[in-house]
Amino acid sequence: MMRVVTRLLALFALTLVAACGQNDTPKQSTAQGGPALWQVQRGELKGWLFGTIHVLPKGVAWDTPTIKDAMTASDRLILEAADLQDEQKTLSLFEKMGRSADLPPLERRVPDEEKTALVKAMADGGTNSQLLSGYESWAAAMLLSAASQQGLGVSQDDGVEPVLIETFRKAGKPIGGLETVERQFAAFDTLPEPAQSRLLVQTVHEAKGMKALYDRILTAWSKGDMEAIAKEDQIGEQPDPMVEEAVLVARNRDWVKAIEPMQGRPFIAVGAGHLTGRENLIDLLKARGFTVTRVQ
Repeated sequence: MMRVVTRLLALFALTLVAACGQNDTPKQSTAQGGPALWQVQRGELKGWLFGTIHVLPKGVAWDTPTIKDAMTASDRLILEAADLQDEQKTLSLFEKMGRSADLPPLERRVPDEEKTALVKAMADGGTNSQLLSGYESWAAAMLLSAASQQGLGVSQDDGVEPVLIETFRKAGKPIGGLETVERQFAAFDTLPEPAQSRLLVQTVHEAKGMKALYDRILTAWSKGDMEAIAKEDQIGEQPDPMVEEAVLVARNRDWVKAIEPMQGRPFIAVGAGHLTGRENLIDLLKARGFTVTRVQ
């Protein structure tokens, strides 16, 4: 399974990156063949499933003619969480769910052998224990990941979702979500502390190679190379099974339940990482009798 932290870059970007500003250095890139797109059919449903990347550098040309035609033919947009674009609401929920009183310092929440790496990761990201220790370990992990992204030159504002939202709004088509931002944060917030601690340690480890990892995923995504994205599953340490179950697999199962009653021509856009790995969304849809056909 591709790294949990990397799959959820959108959530991380919306916390610290949104609050502290982004790197505005232009970076031109062109989609080579275009990101992966599928047609999804069952009964009265004939829609599309698009694998997105939530944060991008400026100038990435991803909206190919095939994707534009699908958006034009669709009758509505379905995102992971429609309210994720409400930055004020997202940050307010994060502060409400992510903070707790009387928490121990962050360094005391990781094994002794990880403390030096944690302190270095915080320093490299321009943050420190004093700023992060008021947050539960899952929230501190998100903030630390967001801090590590500061040097990537990427922005949620340049990601896929804002373009999709603007396109569908201009066309007067409704926009919905498979879940809420509160549900996304709850996947982390309900993890027991040992699992949160392991997520924090994994975040520290991933911070070291964040740029190289992101660049590999961006290249693969731009070409629609789902095999390359899936291969990231085998690189590096494996995630904690409890985190994988709560943050990825359980949500994929919930999304299938949300898609099942749909009719018409929805354009469903979710992070590409949800379309590979164990119990990914495509496999779960096929198991429920949907025909899922790659069209780009």
